[in-house]
Amino acid sequence: MQPALSRRPRWMTELIAVWGYVQRNYYLTRRYWMWELVWLVYTLMNALAITFIGAGVETLEGGGGIDTARLMTFLLIGALIWSYLSMIFDVISETVSWERWEGTMEYTFMSPASRATHLLGMGVYAIVYGILRTAVVLGVAMLFFDLELSNANYLSALVVLAICSVSLVGFGIVAAVMPLLSPEKGQQVTYIISAILLLISGVYYDVSVLPGWMQWMAQFSPVTYALDGIRSALLDGAPLGSLRDAIWPLLLMGAVFVPLGLWVFHLGERYAKRTGKLKRSG
Repeated sequence: MQPALSRRPRWMTELIAVWGYVQRNYYLTRRYWMWELVWLVYTLMNALAITFIGAGVETLEGGGGIDTARLMTFLLIGALIWSYLSMIFDVISETVSWERWEGTMEYTFMSPASRATHLLGMGVYAIVYGILRTAVVLGVAMLFFDLELSNANYLSALVVLAICSVSLVGFGIVAAVMPLLSPEKGQQVTYIISAILLLISGVYYDVSVLPGWMQWMAQFSPVTYALDGIRSALLDGAPLGSLRDAIWPLLLMGAVFVPLGLWVFHLGERYAKRTGKLKRSG
């Protein structure tokens, strides 16, 4: 008889599976690299256009009492962070749609890897790819503008960004259930959620300018706290210890949204399998 094959620990098997999903998304990105280039250019043009608004204010106001460099940096940070965080949200929320487009729905959802492994693997890829794309856009933008980053605390900004990434992964998993529940229009619902986050989170303006009921909604958006913390770190050089008001809500949201998202997705997957909506695309 042949000796029994040694079995890996479960955690190692799941970790290998996470890496497998990261690799698969990398190959998908490489396959559609022309589209990725299109979206990179779009993101860059959008960030530059938003920042030019700050440069144009000086012309409109005659330069009286306006810190143009700070305003441009404020707007650019909003454009970059929104691009990064919305990409994480979109990649996770489009998980089911990608499986349908590629024709791999049955293979993925019947694989021995857990659904948590599948979704977290997608999240890891989105975070790594988002950081690289954001770095490219920031580098190009710095060639165009004289930004106010002399006092920037990059370590604090990166820590806040990392913590927010976790909460956005959980938020995206919650939204990813919509294409399971409605193959016809579920993906469009995730775009509505993304648009609401853009409106209430203070991406291009301070949240204080919003109506009171929108400011109340902004408290539940992780993007709000990420922007507050990162702007304080980059514009004012705030140390990590002074960013507690931004960090603890993000930690709480990450602790709630990730398990909540996995649980909601599990319920949605069971419903889709029972009703035959898993494979259907319309």
